[in-house]
Amino acid sequence: MNFKVKDTLTEEEVQKGLKSVIKDGLATQARVTFTSSIFLVAFALRLGASNLIIGLLAAIPPLAQLFQIPAIYLVKKVRKRKIICVYTSAISRTFWLLIALIPFLFDSIGLILLLMALLFNTIFSAISNCSWNSWIRDLIPSNNLGDFFSKRMSLAMAIGIFLSLTAGFFIDEWKKIFPAYALHGYSILFFMGFIAGMIGIYFILAIPEPRMIEKKTKFSKLVLQPFKNKNFKNLIAFSGSWSFAVNLATPFFTVYMLKMLGLSISFVIMLSVLNQMASLAFLRIWGRLSDSYSNKSVLAVSSPFFLLCVFAWTFTTMPDKHVLSIPLLIAIHFFMGISLAGVNLASRNISLKLAPREQATSYLATNSIINSISASIAPIIGGGFADFLANRQINWKITYSGPEGRYSIPMFSFQQWDFFFIFAFLIGLYSIRRLAIIKEEGEVEKKVVINRLVTEIKRPNGLQSLLLIKNKIGKRVVNGVKRRGK
Repeated sequence: MNFKVKDTLTEEEVQKGLKSVIKDGLATQARVTFTSSIFLVAFALRLGASNLIIGLLAAIPPLAQLFQIPAIYLVKKVRKRKIICVYTSAISRTFWLLIALIPFLFDSIGLILLLMALLFNTIFSAISNCSWNSWIRDLIPSNNLGDFFSKRMSLAMAIGIFLSLTAGFFIDEWKKIFPAYALHGYSILFFMGFIAGMIGIYFILAIPEPRMIEKKTKFSKLVLQPFKNKNFKNLIAFSGSWSFAVNLATPFFTVYMLKMLGLSISFVIMLSVLNQMASLAFLRIWGRLSDSYSNKSVLAVSSPFFLLCVFAWTFTTMPDKHVLSIPLLIAIHFFMGISLAGVNLASRNISLKLAPREQATSYLATNSIINSISASIAPIIGGGFADFLANRQINWKITYSGPEGRYSIPMFSFQQWDFFFIFAFLIGLYSIRRLAIIKEEGEVEKKVVINRLVTEIKRPNGLQSLLLIKNKIGKRVVNGVKRRGK
């Protein structure tokens, strides 16, 4: 294995390395798809997980990111990011093999082992991410971040869409054919995720590493430096509050659809695919906008759009499933996919761009740690309060009485998960206010980005392809519901 660090990289080496980064992105997407939260939550529910356990499952990955603190020291001490990334990634992904074996060997202690394996998986992953972020920050030209990562994410999503549909239908068919061994179907997916993860490491080995140019600094100063940079501190405040808002609601979307709405795994996957297709259609557009203007400008448009989608979840039950529930879910997933493409791309790139190259490791790790603390606290709070709020509702109806009878028209109904959707919406509004005070070169007013966005959509095949995606996936989702009697 070649772990040689080079003082300078030729253009040919950089381009070859970027191709390997993309190939790793495809393998990573396959791994993430097979081990995604949808399958993990469904697996945990079949093991008998409570709402609190589901909250813990969502909290463990971000909570483990705290290990980026010692990882900063490790990267600074070793100064060879590739070797750290490869070995910690290999150890991390091996734990998915252990999770896959739970139904075969450890059914009686399955939930405990699942939590422990996921914890160690994410701890080593956090160390890997710390070295990876610093490494990639030095490899990719800063003026090409938006275009490169939008391309990488687009290709990865295309793979993810196909694998998501295949995996979802596989699980449903497996349960029909082997109802007594339903858990073992998830084991097969987790094993495939393990294999994809190991393939990703092969591609990581082909990426060249430029020598670190960061100065040697005391560890205590490294941790405190990002908070002394006023602009980056504002970014941390935005990222932390946004991460809390998003993770208060999104980890429970799958639980909500499986338990409250009674939808099948394959149907939930099809909605997820619609979400990914919409993201795929808009990723390159958001990438061009972020390179032309700024990441902050993209976030200023996409993040409020995402919050409106979160708030719309409260209307999918009134208080029970209604005739518009499915159409509303389709619309929510479609528009949430559009907004998430901008949010995910710009939030990643703005931290890479604002982090000083000489201190990138500590800056990026600190931002990730704050995000992780917020993201871990939110689902634990959500899971802990879910049962408490289960029997509480706020209903508003307009009632009409006349000679012909009495009619009630529900205006809104909030219960259990709806409260979290509302709280997430309100906290998200606060985080957008924090975004406004961040400074980034090239930022423009919202209306400029919106006008350019509309122009991009109106380009030849732009709007047509977007509508085609929505109609095709929407019809499949509706037909799938009809076939299953949902």
